[in-house]
Amino acid sequence: MKFEPDRSDVQTITGYGPGWIAVNAERLTHSVIIGSAGERLDWQCPRFEDLTDAHFARLAQLDAEVVIFGSGARGRFVPPRWLAPLMQRHIGLETMDTHAACRTYNILAGEGRKVFAALLLEQ
Repeated sequence: MKFEPDRSDVQTITGYGPGWIAVNAERLTHSVIIGSAGERLDWQCPRFEDLTDAHFARLAQLDAEVVIFGSGARGRFVPPRWLAPLMQRHIGLETMDTHAACRTYNILAGEGRKVFAALLLEQ
């Protein structure tokens, strides 16, 4: 049986490893926000410990149904008060390690959802 690769009209994560992801086969080594409609924004945060409420306020400005937060090599949660701007705009946020966030983003984007992934890529 011959298999054909899935085709998608949305921006997808095509690979990942420690400290990097590939978006549509382009390798990135810095934290990034990507959206299913093709958005790609630098996310100025090299380490989880550098996150602030301003990083999440920026996520609240996105035109998203849901934001997938990839928190690095392991799942870590931010203070709930940082999520208030997202909740005020009725934007869901799911937190998981970055590799799980990549997989989840691809599934939701492939379903046609208006999804963003905020991915922390720690060196």
